[in-house]
Amino acid sequence: MTTTDIPAPTARRSAATARRRPRRECQGAAWVFLSPWVLGATVLTLLPMAVSLYLSFTDYDLFNPPHWVGLRNYVQMFTEDPRYWRSVLTTLTYVVIAVPLQLALALAVALALKGMKRGKGFYRSAFYAPSLLGASMSVALVWRAVFNDGGTVDHLLGTGGWVNKPGWALFAVALLTVWQFGAPMVIFLAGLQQIPAELYEAAAVDGAGKWRQFVSVTVPMLSPVLFFNLVLQTIQAFQVFTPAFAISAGKGGPADSTLVYTLYLYDRGFVASHMGYASAMAWVLLLVIGAVTAVLFRTSRSWVFYTSEEER
Repeated sequence: MTTTDIPAPTARRSAATARRRPRRECQGAAWVFLSPWVLGATVLTLLPMAVSLYLSFTDYDLFNPPHWVGLRNYVQMFTEDPRYWRSVLTTLTYVVIAVPLQLALALAVALALKGMKRGKGFYRSAFYAPSLLGASMSVALVWRAVFNDGGTVDHLLGTGGWVNKPGWALFAVALLTVWQFGAPMVIFLAGLQQIPAELYEAAAVDGAGKWRQFVSVTVPMLSPVLFFNLVLQTIQAFQVFTPAFAISAGKGGPADSTLVYTLYLYDRGFVASHMGYASAMAWVLLLVIGAVTAVLFRTSRSWVFYTSEEER
């Protein structure tokens, strides 16, 4: 029997099988290349998260087997632990201070760099350099020395050491975050360079000044980038740990004024050896960050504008 004598349904099935074979081979190759990531995500992320969720319902001190206690950790957290609520208030205060200041400074510097004719590359690198250091312990310790009694700030302003004053210690922690504004600055600068110059020219022809151009042109066109930076920096602010740990020597002082949420979580888990309680705190933090992110995405519909939407 020749090829032309093969029944039509059989020929179609053979052609479909021939087409599916390369697709299956490509999928198999894709899984081979993805396997290191899948293995790493499972072993280093998903499995520890599952163990942490289990431990949040147990009494576990790192040395003895975990003992199931149900919702006791959560009940104790919300009803019997005043330091827990103090850490929540401290963290919220920190987020409200650090995130707007950091974004405002990053945007201001990006606007200044956009208008530069010479030396833009040098200044961009210089302003980005603190972000490369990250939230390292060495940087935080230097920051503590700057704001301590007899430090640079004390010599310049004569206000004494901020890290020893309950009303100023958290502000010193927030300033360290604000100082590392390089990452959002670079993102803002990239967004500013995408705004068409014709919009500013049209606004100038209509008599709009610099401030009016900023409000009516720059902010709406930059709103997607602003939203991205806001979400990213808010998530990071809720997880602040190293600056507060270094400035307060791991105690959250003075008078618990720098006792941010993650620092108290560390204290409960690794200092007091209440790992079950610390795991419960971690899951509450995860849910809160998820809820805050969802609220930001929900409210973004009223103030974030995309070019495609404006064209429609």
